[in-house]
Amino acid sequence: MTAAKVCALSDLEQDTAIRVEVDGVPMAVVLDSNGEVHAIGDTCTHGDISLAEGFVDGDALECWAHGSAFSLRTGKPLNLPAYEPVPVYAVVIEGDDVLIDPAVLKDVN
Repeated sequence: MTAAKVCALSDLEQDTAIRVEVDGVPMAVVLDSNGEVHAIGDTCTHGDISLAEGFVDGDALECWAHGSAFSLRTGKPLNLPAYEPVPVYAVVIEGDDVLIDPAVLKDVN
């Protein structure tokens, strides 16, 4: 699969997550305060909760249910109760289009 358009860059609100799905893969997409767009797996690894319904705090997305925060850059949990990371997807911006291929994970090392 090639990258699919998930939204327009102008549709994103700073420090607010939106939920998108590409080929059945749910993702949370965030425009951070530095103007960078991130895409991470939308399902909290502690509970089956949509992270897009959570809160953006700096470079982290916090699950509203139990408070686990995940790094937007690495997908790693920053606190308990979650201890498993979520996937982080590579994002491509073309003009005003935000493109994501769910088969392409971002290199977080």
